[in-house]
Amino acid sequence: MLQHFEEGALISVMTAQPLDRALDYKAPEGGCFLGAFVEVPLGPRKVLGVVWGKGEGGYELSKVRSVIRVLDAAPMQPKMRDFLIRAGEYTLTPLSAMVRLATRSPGLGDPPSMRTIYRLGTGEPDRWTDARRKVVAALEEYGGLAFTLKELAEMAGVSTSVVKGLVKQGVVAEEASPRDLPYPHLDPGQSPFDLTDEQKEAASVLTKGLETKTYGTTLLKGVTGSGKTEVYLEAVGACLAAGRQALVLLPEIALTAEFLTRVEARFGAKPAEWHSGVTMTERRRAWKMVAEGHAQLVVGARSALFLPFQDLGLIVVDEEHDTSYKQEDGVLYNARDMAVLRASITGAQVVLASATPSLESWANADAGKYGRVTLTSRFGEAVMPTLKAIDMRAESLPSNRWISDTLARAVTQRIEAGEQSLLFLNRRGYAPITICRACGHQIGCDQCDARMVEHRFLKRLVCHQCGETKPMPQTCPSCEAEDRLAPVGPGVERLGEEVTALFPDARVSVLSSDLFGSARALKAAIEEIADGGADIIIGTQIVAKGHNFPHLTLVGVIDADLGLQGSDLRAAERTFQLMRQVSGRAGRADKPGTALLQSYQPAHPVIQAILSGDEEEFWRAEAAERRMAGVPPYGRMAGIVLSSPDVQEVFDIGKALAARDAPLRKIGAQVFGPAAAPIARIRGRHRVRLLVKADKGAPLQQALAQWVGQIRMPSNLRLAIDIDPQSFY
Repeated sequence: MLQHFEEGALISVMTAQPLDRALDYKAPEGGCFLGAFVEVPLGPRKVLGVVWGKGEGGYELSKVRSVIRVLDAAPMQPKMRDFLIRAGEYTLTPLSAMVRLATRSPGLGDPPSMRTIYRLGTGEPDRWTDARRKVVAALEEYGGLAFTLKELAEMAGVSTSVVKGLVKQGVVAEEASPRDLPYPHLDPGQSPFDLTDEQKEAASVLTKGLETKTYGTTLLKGVTGSGKTEVYLEAVGACLAAGRQALVLLPEIALTAEFLTRVEARFGAKPAEWHSGVTMTERRRAWKMVAEGHAQLVVGARSALFLPFQDLGLIVVDEEHDTSYKQEDGVLYNARDMAVLRASITGAQVVLASATPSLESWANADAGKYGRVTLTSRFGEAVMPTLKAIDMRAESLPSNRWISDTLARAVTQRIEAGEQSLLFLNRRGYAPITICRACGHQIGCDQCDARMVEHRFLKRLVCHQCGETKPMPQTCPSCEAEDRLAPVGPGVERLGEEVTALFPDARVSVLSSDLFGSARALKAAIEEIADGGADIIIGTQIVAKGHNFPHLTLVGVIDADLGLQGSDLRAAERTFQLMRQVSGRAGRADKPGTALLQSYQPAHPVIQAILSGDEEEFWRAEAAERRMAGVPPYGRMAGIVLSSPDVQEVFDIGKALAARDAPLRKIGAQVFGPAAAPIARIRGRHRVRLLVKADKGAPLQQALAQWVGQIRMPSNLRLAIDIDPQSFY
């Protein structure tokens, strides 16, 4: 039972404002419970907060302001509060910022009521206009979801009067609806998928873990196409049957549509969704229903970890190795690690699913900290693809071509057989660099120290660091020479030009995140390809993530060496994962597949490990190297990034920090730097990095807090501490 505070009692409220402490208020009329969501005065504003405990006092009670009102939302559970505290302590994030993550529900303070919603109707307009077409297109794109009037008008980019006009003609339906409806009941007892014996055995291990109602983490490792999803959905079913809630995290919004179809087939209804592709109205509904226990299953992005589950019994992290689970701005956290932390607090089971697990998860399973279940065979008649390297040193290619003759012949054979080919290149846009052949100038971003990428479809140059864009210039910005600007290197758009020239009669589809205005548009393109709507698919890493193209029998990797460049300690691991994942797109139905990797380093250990298929040998070798170097997962690291508009100031502070490293030396940690970050300026701010390396068991967070606390930071300087950094840009 939650503690109750009587009216007028002194209470402590943690707001989502950037403050370093909770604030004292008087409990409102009728009192309030511990964990209640409240609206409180802060200066002239009204802000959202959570009742955190008893007030500290020590001053005149008559001067303390009162809580304005208690919001109509289920109070924050003590276990959720513990999770926020411990996650904040681990990531060195202020508690107010953690509370902000947990209160990101639009309209949380709105009272319960009816609302007017708008859906696609059945009527036809008396005449079509561009504005009317935009409204209908917006409704069709979101598959019949309901919108408020304001949401629909904003989504379509029209005035509300256009929507109202379509309502009068029956093109758009206007309905009164309760503001937040419970989600349809999911039936765990529905006929399950027809599982293989291997899948049944794996599902049995996961469901037995759930029966204990205690914490545990299991690595579910299976080759691509082995049916990991069907296995962990059995665990979801067991969790729902026990009356507990479940959460499935996916790395990409584009994966949710196909996954939701599978969930509906398994449980008879669709679950709650939580990601940026969901309307604000649906996000509010999901947040409230999760808190009240009326959402049994949530499918979402990494931020779904901070939803107010009443009784969370299972967290599945699908494609657990994926780098998109790491939040790289604001609160810096890894959703995979935070999932394990949250489950340990709520007594839940965690399933980490991947064909190519992260070395961290592999090492934890190898050490016995995690359980491990392995699926060795593809589902049904499908078999693993044949993997071969194309030695590019033996291919005679002109400088403006990237598809070898060997790969081109293989693509031609697939086209003649009526099968699909995928050409993979992990570079968005047309060309990564635009250079002046007169003076050698490379066109860079005005706000960042990064080269701008030509996007020919957009007819613009784009900075992939800050998003800055500008038209493609006709003359060199440096020497003003005309017609001397040339693209260097390929992106997927340039590869598309080459494919069209080589295979003029082929249907070509380019899949890249920046070529689609919304997740729904990307989903539609993926569905069309899966139905056979393209002969050749050209894609970035977005195609490597869980998509099933049954007609695809050939994967050609244009530059298998690309990820091996640079000094990132995870370069080998990520290249291995990406190549294995993208190769696994081939031959997922009854026709065998082939993956051809173009490489100038075919003897490289990573390329050889990919070709041999001996994944365990690769992980053992990679683990031995990391252990010898004392780096994660066999050591600890923290990245510190200082940024400021003043380059001298940021270096001075970096040097001052490095000079006062006594708290770190006390725990045996080393400090490297300061040094200019690889991308030394982003959005006009100069960036300096320091790297801290410590032993596995060292109390790193405590030492880091003492270390940075010695320096008084100027107001225009930002300091970010990244525990367990995944990138080093």
